[in-house]
Amino acid sequence: MTAEVQLGFYFDSSKCTGCKTCHVACKDRMVGNLRSADDVANAGVASLPGMLWRRVYEYGGGTWNKNADGSYEQNVFAYYMSIGCNHCAHPVCVKACPTGAMHKRQDNGLVLVEESLCIGCESCSRACPYDAPQIDTERKVMTKCDGCQDRLAAGKKPICVESCPLRALDFDTLENLKAKYGEGDAHIAPLPSQSITTPSLILKANIHGQPSGSGAGSVLNTPEV
Repeated sequence: MTAEVQLGFYFDSSKCTGCKTCHVACKDRMVGNLRSADDVANAGVASLPGMLWRRVYEYGGGTWNKNADGSYEQNVFAYYMSIGCNHCAHPVCVKACPTGAMHKRQDNGLVLVEESLCIGCESCSRACPYDAPQIDTERKVMTKCDGCQDRLAAGKKPICVESCPLRALDFDTLENLKAKYGEGDAHIAPLPSQSITTPSLILKANIHGQPSGSGAGSVLNTPEV
């Protein structure tokens, strides 16, 4: 699904401290977009259970081994990954959608949901390896990261990018991102293999990053919703 221009994200895992500012900023914007001021005023901040368009995961593993002389050696590792929709070149969520509600814009490559066509079947969610499409259980429609289209129209970056205190995230056309950061590194766990969807994500891997699918570690946290 080739787009005229492909927008995408850059993420530097070596800078990420797991502070979750991107995660919280995204959630705040999502609530504002999907719930009216009256909803929030009457019920507090909407919980939108199960819905987080951007999530920060801690991934870790390794072992300690005792030597014959009583000393220890270890290969313990841990690092953070900020994960959202990667607006893939070959989005499996679009292929799985039976109504055409999930679609890829040809002008900028963003993958979006046309809610008027969505039947809430969750086929897109089951197909996506990044857990990007998520159902709004109250409205019975799928939702996902839209690249902060309103902010882009105003000449701004997505809220997750501008909120990051260490500038570990960036967003632009892939052409511009590659000119600024290079081709990036191979994707690391817990990201799946790039071959599945060809994600629009350039990654700088953490020095302790483990290969995708290696099973060398595990996710150590459950992102709060």
